[in-house]
Amino acid sequence: MDLTVRYFAGARAAAGRTEETASAGRSLDELVGELAERHGPGLAAVLEVASFLVDGVRCHDRGTPLPAGVTIDVLPPFAGG
Repeated sequence: MDLTVRYFAGARAAAGRTEETASAGRSLDELVGELAERHGPGLAAVLEVASFLVDGVRCHDRGTPLPAGVTIDVLPPFAGG
């Protein structure tokens, strides 16, 4: 089963796409590592400073396995106010 990863702002530019699917069942830290490997150092740098929402809720435990069907939003820091 899969989950959906959606990229916003600088994360979208670094990944070269607005969203993609990935396998569920692993932690957010593991998923972030896979995404960094898949898309290279540009996205890896963004992922280091990004916030992550799991089905609209900020993820505080990056070691908990992500269930199938969830949506992960990758939100880089935004400039301005």
